[in-house]
Amino acid sequence: MQFTSEQRLDDGVLEREFTLGEIPGTLWTPESAAPAPLILIGHNGGLHRREPRLVARARQSAAYGYAVAAVDAPGHGDRPRCAVDEQARADLRRAMQAGEPVDEIFESFLGALVGKAVPEWRTALDALLPLPEIGGPVGYSGWTALGIRLAVVEPRIAAAGFFAGGYVPRAQREEARQLTLPLLFLLQWDDEGNPRQRALDLFDAFGSKEKTLHANLGGHAGTPWFEVEDGDRFFSRHLK
Repeated sequence: MQFTSEQRLDDGVLEREFTLGEIPGTLWTPESAAPAPLILIGHNGGLHRREPRLVARARQSAAYGYAVAAVDAPGHGDRPRCAVDEQARADLRRAMQAGEPVDEIFESFLGALVGKAVPEWRTALDALLPLPEIGGPVGYSGWTALGIRLAVVEPRIAAAGFFAGGYVPRAQREEARQLTLPLLFLLQWDDEGNPRQRALDLFDAFGSKEKTLHANLGGHAGTPWFEVEDGDRFFSRHLK
């Protein structure tokens, strides 16, 4: 891991950019000198790890006392997009504009993306945990499909918060039954692109004995800010 820049923000949080081979990432750490539990923030939808909503979440959690890390998935953010990914995105846009079914496009594209992203997140975790400012344990917050797979294969993940507003491949819907860690599941009741019942069925499938569903009115990007604060309290019960 190589740190390429750093700055102390006005809330006392230290923000550092890093690279891990070809993987770019950002690490936010609290002002306290004590080792902090780590939260991984996963994102999809072509977003950059520097997307303002993601950065705001990360800074809030770091100010709450966590180390927070985000890396760009393959084809996201600062990483190059391959021709296959671009074709899949074009096919998806065309199908959505034409009102055609999109599940099989999502299945092919996102299934492959999860398969590529999870090993990279485990590599990042290997590099982050030895840092003296990080003491573990580890939580995960964000993209559901990635989080399910990561939690299934990675025993260092102790708790997870998932956002229900995205397509989850069939393989991860089956793997959801294997999860036993504490879960917080956020659902936007009026999410325009993601069927509500599918999200409710996924919540029902999770094998965890401790799982909580928070549902709020509004569309895909309308998750209330207080859910970020509630998420930090959820992680404090399981990571501190």
